[in-house]
Amino acid sequence: MNYEIIIAGFGGQGILSAGRIISVSAILEGKNTTWFPSYGPEMRGGTANCHVIVSDGEIGSPIINNPDVLICMTKPAIDKFESYVKNTGFILADMSLVGEDKIKSSKKQIFSIDAAKKAGEMGHKAYAMLIMIGKLIKETKIFKPETVEKALYEVLKPELHRLIPDDMAALAMGMEM
Repeated sequence: MNYEIIIAGFGGQGILSAGRIISVSAILEGKNTTWFPSYGPEMRGGTANCHVIVSDGEIGSPIINNPDVLICMTKPAIDKFESYVKNTGFILADMSLVGEDKIKSSKKQIFSIDAAKKAGEMGHKAYAMLIMIGKLIKETKIFKPETVEKALYEVLKPELHRLIPDDMAALAMGMEM
């Protein structure tokens, strides 16, 4: 098993945190992983993306040229990364932020998810990335959902641990979509 994933959007959307959650979840299940973040100089609102590789075997480089999965949270991100996704890969796009008309490819499998809208209904925009990770788990079986809960305790600051039950509810929502 080998998954190359690019997560892309703006700073403040949990892009880098999502990559860390995926990587820590992989480690907890004994898989090899890399997490390679990239972001602009802005604290919030600038471009952000990360490359995450999860593999049963060795990983030669953290750089991804043709991802299996693109998790996309903005229009500029879909414009930048869509063409790189393998024809056998798929795109998880937050349609409440990307827009249906922005995806050009007809070759790739596309999952349109209103993650930001659903997260807002749950009470916090941060849940959007957990919804997207839930959908990733459903489509790839990359790791077990309960592993994400353990990863959240490692990734999140202790003062945010009180939010983990809601994070897990968002994950479950994504798995149902």
